[in-house]
Amino acid sequence: MPQVQLPLFSAGTTPLNESLAVQCHAGLVTYFNGHLPVFTHAQGDLAAFRLFTSQLTVNRSASQGDIRRAFGVPKVAVQRAVDRYLAGGAAASFVPPKARGGAKLTPAMLAQVQALLDAGQSVPPISRAAGVLATTLHKALGFGRLRPGANPPDPPAQPVGCPAGHADFIGMLAPSGLEAFVLQAGTRQPDFPTCFWFQMDSVTGPKSSPVACGRCGG
Repeated sequence: MPQVQLPLFSAGTTPLNESLAVQCHAGLVTYFNGHLPVFTHAQGDLAAFRLFTSQLTVNRSASQGDIRRAFGVPKVAVQRAVDRYLAGGAAASFVPPKARGGAKLTPAMLAQVQALLDAGQSVPPISRAAGVLATTLHKALGFGRLRPGANPPDPPAQPVGCPAGHADFIGMLAPSGLEAFVLQAGTRQPDFPTCFWFQMDSVTGPKSSPVACGRCGG
């Protein structure tokens, strides 16, 4: 009389169906037929995962639904892996997909964007001018289709002028917005017969030699 195979699996496994189970331990994913391990791959080895799960579905040992439910994989991803396996065999699972050509970044557009990058413009204004998403430009930079442009030097900060009354501390217009300098107006002293300016760093002190104040006629 034939014996019925009971769905007995090791502790800590996740059933795929009544015959198969999977366990992830110590960075390894192991597939079981009952208590018998039948395949193992590294946890991050997606190519081996696609290969074995495709074999399971093609051999009808498991359904695509079993794979989706056990691993939380989208239906389209399971179907795409199976189609690739059927078309190219086991080796197809280890061939990286071809990168899609940029529909927006045509050769002419790439040259235009590269010229703007070389001129020192950043991605956001280039994106608005070219009508291309900023994420598309960042991807092109990441894949080497575009080269980062040279950052132009920040223009020198310009003082706002000496206020009447020779205030002790006044502001500075810093176009880059990256450095916080303060302009200090000195009072007339024997060493400096006119009012003068000098850059003052908030931490280290004076950063440059005194400069005569043009508004005061010095």
